[in-house]
Amino acid sequence: MQKLLLTSILLLIPILGFSQTSLTIEQAINIALENNYQLKQAENNRDLADTRVRSAQADFLPSLSAGLSGSRNVGVQFVQEDLAFEDRTTYGVGGSVNANVTIFDGFTNISNLRAARANKESEELSYQRLKESVMFDTASRFLEVVLNRELLTIAETNLEASRSQLERITAQVEVGSRPTVDQYNQESVVANDELAVIQRENAVEVSMARLIRIMQDETINEVDPVMPTVDEMALMPMNLNLQDMIASALEQRSDIRAQEFDIESNLQNYRIARGQHLPTISASAGLNGSWSDQLLDPITGEAVSFSDQFFDQNVRRSIGFSIQIPIFNRWNTRTNIESARVQLRNSELAMENVQFQVMEEVRQAYNDYTSIVKELESTEKALVAAERAYVTEQQRYEVGSSTLIELNQANANYVQAQSNRIQAVYNFVFQEKLLDYYIGQLDSNFQF
Repeated sequence: MQKLLLTSILLLIPILGFSQTSLTIEQAINIALENNYQLKQAENNRDLADTRVRSAQADFLPSLSAGLSGSRNVGVQFVQEDLAFEDRTTYGVGGSVNANVTIFDGFTNISNLRAARANKESEELSYQRLKESVMFDTASRFLEVVLNRELLTIAETNLEASRSQLERITAQVEVGSRPTVDQYNQESVVANDELAVIQRENAVEVSMARLIRIMQDETINEVDPVMPTVDEMALMPMNLNLQDMIASALEQRSDIRAQEFDIESNLQNYRIARGQHLPTISASAGLNGSWSDQLLDPITGEAVSFSDQFFDQNVRRSIGFSIQIPIFNRWNTRTNIESARVQLRNSELAMENVQFQVMEEVRQAYNDYTSIVKELESTEKALVAAERAYVTEQQRYEVGSSTLIELNQANANYVQAQSNRIQAVYNFVFQEKLLDYYIGQLDSNFQF
């Protein structure tokens, strides 16, 4: 019976979804890039932009059409052979092939092709920036899970130490070497440490859910992040120049370059609108054939065959050209030109806003990096000092030279120093990648 119950539980575990997946940050990013719905939409937009380019290229080619018609006429008709009206039923077939080519359209085709190419480049760069954003967000959430797990480990270690301390104090109270109030105080400390562990566990679960959400993989229910230890990380600050960073960002950021192509596209649309004032010249050619059951040979008096009529006697060829000169179209052209001019100006203003935003982001990232470098040094010193103070206070308490309150305060300071150090380390690592993201140098090979 016990074996059957154990087997049932083991079979239910996969169904219930209690699966844990070990992932590196590179694997998490690759999963997110593969499943992100926004990236898939951006890929569709790229394909559509490429189709529009091919369509604009095809506008330079002539149009070709073919037609076939048939008729049956019943009633009084004029018969040319008899020069009289008679009640007859006649049949006829007609076919045609026509071609039309635009010779000049106010440079609309040229501008339309340039606009389509600019839109394609803009979609490509927007896709690249979105890809960088997905990589950055995934890495951010991955590091959030790692940091919360580290903080949970610190809280669990502190709770274990508090419980051990409570056991020692309880034993000392029982033999009368410690006052009862020390036991009550330590029980309060243990309860607070238990609450801290619960809060840290909840933080881990929340950050885990955020990471799984961005990866959008329904087969992953829990992630075991694989990350180098703090000791294995290279914590070497970089020498940075703010002006060089801003110049690099303005040159490399894909969203700025995408906005440049948006301006180019709107410029071509403006030229298309202005081209509506110019005439349009086109040429055409046609080939038509027909057959009628009423056509007779004038010599033999017999009906002329279908092939002789359709491909020889009733064949008509035509060629021509036309010029369309716009004179007045209820000011629609003027409205279109003004609308295109406004769109062009708005895109130029949007470029100015993007540039200011990029400069602001780089300055903020630079200031944050400078600050976190200082925090990295100060937290290391604070951790060493807090550890020494805690060890010293613990020795003093054992010999009766210190109170439990002072010991607990030293322990709290030590735990806080550990937490600050861990956060400073991971914030430093994250801030380096943040600089790459804002400058536009984020590599797809995301490593720490």
